[in-house]
Amino acid sequence: MKERQRLNLATLNDKHLNTIDLALWDLAGRAVGLPVHKLIGATRDKVPAYASTMCGDDLENGLATPEDYARFAEWCVKERGYPAFKLHTWQPPYDGAPSAKRDIEACAAVREAVGPDIPLMLDPFHYYSREEAFYLARELEKLDYYWMEEPMDEHSMSSYVWLCQNTLLPICGPETAEGKMFTRAEWIKAGACDLVRGGVGDLGGITPLLKVAHLAEAFGMRMEVHGGGPGNLHVLCTMAFPGEFYERGLLHPFIDWEQPKPWLHKLDDPMDEQGFVHVSQDPGLGHSLDGK
Repeated sequence: MKERQRLNLATLNDKHLNTIDLALWDLAGRAVGLPVHKLIGATRDKVPAYASTMCGDDLENGLATPEDYARFAEWCVKERGYPAFKLHTWQPPYDGAPSAKRDIEACAAVREAVGPDIPLMLDPFHYYSREEAFYLARELEKLDYYWMEEPMDEHSMSSYVWLCQNTLLPICGPETAEGKMFTRAEWIKAGACDLVRGGVGDLGGITPLLKVAHLAEAFGMRMEVHGGGPGNLHVLCTMAFPGEFYERGLLHPFIDWEQPKPWLHKLDDPMDEQGFVHVSQDPGLGHSLDGK
C-alpha cells in the first residue's frame, strides 16, 4: 500500500500500466521457458470464443441494418463455428444513434437467425438512461439473451444496483470504470452486477486482472474477460472459476480476422472449427512479432 501511494498510481494510465505489466510477465515466462498461463497455474489450454462485432455503421452489406447483423451472426455461428455472438450496436455520429428500439430490432433479428440455443449478448456502450436500459433489459429477457454490459454510464453505480434489482437479465460490469479491483469489489458488495467484468487493458495488466478473478471466485461469480489478446487469453486459461468465453474481435463482414496483423507472424488467438481459441504454448505470452 505504501509503495502504491508513493508511486501515486492513480495518476498513471491503466493502458500504460498494462503495457509494462504484460512485458514483465512475458519476460518472466521467457526466463523460465514457460508460457504465462503455466507460470501462473494452468487449468485449461483452450477457451470457447464469442464473435464480438464492431459497432453499427452505414455501409452497404456491412452492419447498417438489423438484417445485416442477422446475416453476419448466422455466418459466424453456422459457417465459422462461433458458439456465441455479441452485438455492439450503433453509436453517434450515425443518424438516429443511439436508439434502444433499433438495438432491440437488431437483437431480435440475430436471435431469429441463429436459433434459440446460441448465447447472445449486447453491449450498448453506456449511452442510455435508466429508463432506456430498463427497456433494453426487459426486451432482452424476452429474447433469452445471456447478458447485457455497460448500458449506462458506469460512474453511477447506484443506477446499476437499480437495474440489477429490476431485471432477471444478467448485467455484466463494470467494464471501463476506473479503480481496478477496488471498484469491482464495491460493485460486487453493492449488488451492481451479476457478472464481473475485467480485462488487461481496463485494469492495467495481468496482475490486477488475476486479483479481480480471485475476487469474483470468492463471491461465487463468473468474471467475463473484456477484450481479446494474449494477456486476457492466458488469464482465462488459469482461472479456477473460469470466465466462460474469450472475446474474439472486433469482427466485421469486411474484415478477415483469420489473417495475422501486419506486425505478427501468426495469430494470437487461433480458433478451431468447434469455436475454441487455443493459447500459445511458447514461452512468455507467445507473441510472434514481425520486426521488419
